[in-house]
Amino acid sequence: MARRKGELEEVLSLALHADDPDRYVIVFRDMDSLVEMKLRAFLEESGRFTKVPASRIVEVRRDGVVVFRRAAPGGRPRSCRAARCPSAPGASP
Repeated sequence: MARRKGELEEVLSLALHADDPDRYVIVFRDMDSLVEMKLRAFLEESGRFTKVPASRIVEVRRDGVVVFRRAAPGGRPRSCRAARCPSAPGASP
């Protein structure tokens, strides 16, 4: 039985294969600070998640709009489906 993609995997897959990756910014934890980096630069820097694991990604933005945000420990994940799915009601162009 195939494993179902998680929300972060889905967002990154859409960014890389169905959209312009240059429109995406990744925010990730690096020690005690948060670092913002364009998606392509992040993939090169992280060695495709070997040096910086996906679990350290805190947020993904597309054109400044949050499309993924990791919930705080014990919190519920927040869905940003309308922002990443252009055909969803209320989605931005």
